[in-house]
Amino acid sequence: MVELKDIELEIRGMDCPSCAKNVENAVRKLNGIGEINVDFIIGKAAIKYDPSLTNTSEIREAIEKAGYAALEDGKDDYEVICSSCSTDIFEEKLPLWKQRNIRIIALSSVLLVLGLSMEYVTGSTALSHILFLFAGVISGYSIAKKGISSLLKKRLDMNFLMTIAAVGAFSIGYGEEGASVLYLFFIAEFLEGYASERARKSIGSLVKLAPDTAIVIRDGKEVNVHVHDANINDITVVRPGEKIPLDGIVISGESSVNQAAITGESMPVHKEIGDPVYAGTLNEHGYLEIRVSKMSEDTVLSKIVRLVEEAERKKSTTEKFVDKFARYYTPVVIFLAVGVATVPNLVFGKPFDEWLYKALVLLVISCPCALAISTPVSMVSGITGAAKNGVLIKGGNYMEEMAKAKVFVFDKTGTLTEGRPVVTDTIEVNNYSSGEILETAASIEALSEHPLAKAIVSKARNDRGSLKPVSGFKATPGKGVKGVIDRSTYCIGSPAMFSELSIPFPDEKVRELESDGKTAILIGNKECMGIIAIMDKVRDAAPETISMLKKKGMRVVMLTGDNERIARSIASQLGIDEYRAGLLPEDKVRIVEELDRKYGKVVMVGDGVNDAPALAVATVGIAMGAIGSDVALETADIALMHDDISKLPYLFELSKKTFGIIKENIFSSIMVKGSFAVLAFPGIVTLWMAVAFGDMGLSLLVIVNAMRLAVLKPGHF
Repeated sequence: MVELKDIELEIRGMDCPSCAKNVENAVRKLNGIGEINVDFIIGKAAIKYDPSLTNTSEIREAIEKAGYAALEDGKDDYEVICSSCSTDIFEEKLPLWKQRNIRIIALSSVLLVLGLSMEYVTGSTALSHILFLFAGVISGYSIAKKGISSLLKKRLDMNFLMTIAAVGAFSIGYGEEGASVLYLFFIAEFLEGYASERARKSIGSLVKLAPDTAIVIRDGKEVNVHVHDANINDITVVRPGEKIPLDGIVISGESSVNQAAITGESMPVHKEIGDPVYAGTLNEHGYLEIRVSKMSEDTVLSKIVRLVEEAERKKSTTEKFVDKFARYYTPVVIFLAVGVATVPNLVFGKPFDEWLYKALVLLVISCPCALAISTPVSMVSGITGAAKNGVLIKGGNYMEEMAKAKVFVFDKTGTLTEGRPVVTDTIEVNNYSSGEILETAASIEALSEHPLAKAIVSKARNDRGSLKPVSGFKATPGKGVKGVIDRSTYCIGSPAMFSELSIPFPDEKVRELESDGKTAILIGNKECMGIIAIMDKVRDAAPETISMLKKKGMRVVMLTGDNERIARSIASQLGIDEYRAGLLPEDKVRIVEELDRKYGKVVMVGDGVNDAPALAVATVGIAMGAIGSDVALETADIALMHDDISKLPYLFELSKKTFGIIKENIFSSIMVKGSFAVLAFPGIVTLWMAVAFGDMGLSLLVIVNAMRLAVLKPGHF
């Protein structure tokens, strides 16, 4: 079996649905092409091909013969004129009112108005038709050029259809209709291109979050360099109000950093020496010196941009269906139009001009602009809107599956809980104070590396307790530790340890703490001094998140490797429907598959590392805290950039809203065009109405409807 190779090309000048189709058709004519995925909104093609039958040069040549510039992704930088769209890709954008297309629209408008005035006010038909002809030529020149070009390449596009419709209208004496078709279609193409460019720039807005230059210290001096010229281990200086240019570690200073651009967090995060910082985030008030840890192309922000670009190329099931539908839709209507123009005249003796006009209306209606853009423009808006709110969705297919979810499965540690144990209670026994209990325990536990020991030491330091000198430290694995303070030997450990040493302790209180899912640590010498209760703290947002998901009809399940007692306690606190305890990674995989068979689509939420097998087998895998984990970014279908599970209800509703809007756009496109096709037979719909409402107006309606997704934020549903 031949192994297919991958190539990714940037296609400059692809700014309409027909362009994407032109590129796809051009490449498919080559032998050996395996798969091709072309996205007109971001102008890229991902192609699989058989290297034994063709090569990248032939693929690029085929694309360029179709009138496009095919560049290796992101590596070429020169001026390109797209012969198909006649667009200078790199020209500096003039103000809207100075652009060539605006001047064409303005001049054509004047000529049309003058022509209509001449025809209906003065009755001068000959002069009015000359004005209509000039208006049609000015606004229709580029349309006709592209239409003829498509015909020469043995394919029919919407430009050719509009050209035929206009020529036909002029030939049967409907000059104002012919001019209106070209004029309105030119406006429709201009507005659609403008709106699509705005959608495409949503990726650019992510790129612009990071500054182009960085101030680095070299030879004791501050030097302003481009971020591409900064090296790993360079020291970069960031002053108050400036954006951090590159990922790195703070080595001097402290400040509050607004990370909303990456994680969607509303509150700034305090940063001090040793803390990581990320490109594109805003240093609010302090002076920072940062050691660069990643090159500009490897920063978290760069990875987000690349992953969002890739996501927008991955088509959902709905998108693939619409593409397939559109391929059959236009030829069927063209065939029908030919029949409408000829059959009534040849079979029933009806006036040819009348039925030719109706056929021309059908040709105009056949342009599938609104239908073709209904899904991709909605996906772009939804995916980029989510990215700006700290949720990275890796493809429209995952968004579609998310909208159909039936079960949410959560890993416990690090997902529903914070993943680090904290002291929750200090129980006084035999008249020892809580301060004395903590001080003694922390002094000895400071010599231990156990996570529970670190929790006790952290609590003592937060309470401003002092640590005493310890000698004779000894650890007994699985039981506890001993140490000597002021010539007295103290024991810190489990109830089993104290039972072995025959030191009495309040057994009932220990069982009560353990029933709450807490770990009881006993402290004592010849008698029990107290109990320190430790627990992996439940995330503040977890209860409300679980409650909201259940209100939306989701079944919520928790999986954990912890024991039954702790799992039951956490599940009870959060109101979780079902939990499974004492699991190995392979057990989690088996349970996710079981839930999928029983209930339907399963969303698995975990930390992206030890939950990778379960994340992979779930319908949609969501990783937590991806801002600090390359593994999470790579393994998950969706990544929450911050450890904020409160974004999950937002993500679920955004997915549902996105597919609701896609359905609205598809339904409205089919209904409007279908209705216009039916109304064309009795002559109710005219050519200009077909363009103004059935093409231009409908396309704008679809775009505006989709753009609503980009501004939706958590809490707006």
